[in-house]
Amino acid sequence: MCGISGFVDFSGSSTREHLSAMSDSLIHRGPDDKGCEFFTISNATIGLGFRRLAILDLSPAGHQPMSLETNKTWIVFNGEIYNFKELRQELKSLGHHFTSHSDTEVILHAYQQWGKKCVDRFLGMFAFCIYDKEHQTLFLARDRAGVKPLFYYWKDGLFLFASELKAFHQHPQFTKSLDVDALSLYFQFGYIPAPYSIFQNCFKLLPGHTLEFNIIDSIIRVDTYWDAVDAYNAGKIDIGIEDAITETESLFTSAFNYRMIADVPVGVFLSGGYDSSCVAALLQKNSASKVKTFTIGFEEAAFNEADHARKVANYLGTDHYEYICTYREAMDIVPLLPESYDEPFGDSSAIPTTLVSQFARKHVTVALSADAGDELFAGYPRHRKNTDYLRKLSLIPSIASKLASSMLPNRSKSLVHANRLDKLREVLKVSDPVSRFKIINQVYTYRETCSLLKGVIKSLKTVFEEGDKLSSINDDLSCILLTEYKSYLVDDILQKVDRATMSASLEGREPFLDHRILEWVAKLPSSFKMNANEQKVLLKAIVHRHIPESIMKRPKMGFGIPVVSWMRNDLRPMFDDVLSDRSIRSIEVLDYSQVAAMRDAYLQGRLENFERLWFVFSFVLWYRRWMVAN
Repeated sequence: MCGISGFVDFSGSSTREHLSAMSDSLIHRGPDDKGCEFFTISNATIGLGFRRLAILDLSPAGHQPMSLETNKTWIVFNGEIYNFKELRQELKSLGHHFTSHSDTEVILHAYQQWGKKCVDRFLGMFAFCIYDKEHQTLFLARDRAGVKPLFYYWKDGLFLFASELKAFHQHPQFTKSLDVDALSLYFQFGYIPAPYSIFQNCFKLLPGHTLEFNIIDSIIRVDTYWDAVDAYNAGKIDIGIEDAITETESLFTSAFNYRMIADVPVGVFLSGGYDSSCVAALLQKNSASKVKTFTIGFEEAAFNEADHARKVANYLGTDHYEYICTYREAMDIVPLLPESYDEPFGDSSAIPTTLVSQFARKHVTVALSADAGDELFAGYPRHRKNTDYLRKLSLIPSIASKLASSMLPNRSKSLVHANRLDKLREVLKVSDPVSRFKIINQVYTYRETCSLLKGVIKSLKTVFEEGDKLSSINDDLSCILLTEYKSYLVDDILQKVDRATMSASLEGREPFLDHRILEWVAKLPSSFKMNANEQKVLLKAIVHRHIPESIMKRPKMGFGIPVVSWMRNDLRPMFDDVLSDRSIRSIEVLDYSQVAAMRDAYLQGRLENFERLWFVFSFVLWYRRWMVAN
């Protein structure tokens, strides 16, 4: 796991010092080594910057930026190619010669052999940039699921790319102008969905996409090489539940074992829930030594999963590490969040994720996280609730639904209370399940963000507006799971884990996000995921093969902390400062009266949804760090 950055500057004013500063801003992603390469050509200067967290081939032969002997192609690479040994052997049979044992060199040879199509052969998590000197192009790629982040910026003859936005701030020509339309998306969802970012002219490369920047004519071309939609649109297969369980477990075993490949110690985050227990159980079953597992807990029972995790670890016989955090330790993370999450981010579970990453880093350099189990197998409570809503709405004729929508009053109201009438009107106006799922689950509706941000906001197209691509999917649950996989999972969960682990210089790996799993699970009947009585049906069946059901049966818990009470008590001074009248008024895009009303209602115990205020609090905290202090 590493941090990459670089530029193409047609003004020629970028320097080695600028490149070094960009790279150094990512030192937390790679404290073990640093590399910078600077090129001057007839019409531009080009820089490639790198910070290394050594995981594979710990020798200097793994240094980046890396080039083959001809020096015609150079690469900076963040991530892991898990099948690099197989690809290495194939490339050797085709006449390629290797000087290291790193997966980075395999990427370069694969690009030399197969060109841009090399990404089709990679099994892993990755974000990389290859500078092709012969063709004068930059070739950027992001893995299929979006485990690894990759940002880019293009304005006034300057192209920048980096693992995190903070690197851009180190370049003097970077213009940090707020994209208010993208900010509206943040308030709707708690994150800014790709391809957008908080700044104008700045974007996230979408998962499963490549970008080619032609330096000769300054043309950017973005292409899709993989899309989860295709797997779901392929239709369902006819298979029995027992055969599906056996086949899925075999695929899990392959994916999980791949993610144990490393030349440094590896561990597993274990909450005691089904997803992480599945990872720990299958790894321990196939390991000759004890798997290291890590859990943090809290003193308050409602937020403490440590007891559950300990029971699972004891049964499996893992080498288990447990740490009970004080709330003071958790609270001390809050003011540091904008440094790690360098665009507005509203998921408060970033706090415990950061804590468990810091704890695990004392013992291992790589940790496996069990994210995506819910998105693959319908594990969230909202999956059942929303499919019920969508089924009932589908019974209403389209003409009647739109007529009812037009007849509902169009009243603006205070943001202290969610405008349920506004949601109902918007839900009735649309007919496809993806659009309805979006509206039902928004924290602020689009109209409410216009009130919060003082004006009419341009409505940006996201995954939620791609319902037309799902025409062959005939069940609402599949539409919901696919949408979650391409939205919430990518831009909330994976961003959260990447920034939290990297803030502790810990490599986070995602075994459920092997693309082969998605391609397989998408074909399974939806009843294998959720039926009338159970959610995560198939996943639970696999876990029960290895851990008694009596140990696993418990209510689902989120990975959270009690920020609602903290802000009234221990963190009250910080709350009062961040959301003071002066602070709110200083941010011109926010409507002072709306924010002040929510703040005062919360302090008086009248705010019905604290998440709405937490999103504002997190945004103001971010704004003060990156728009004022920088």
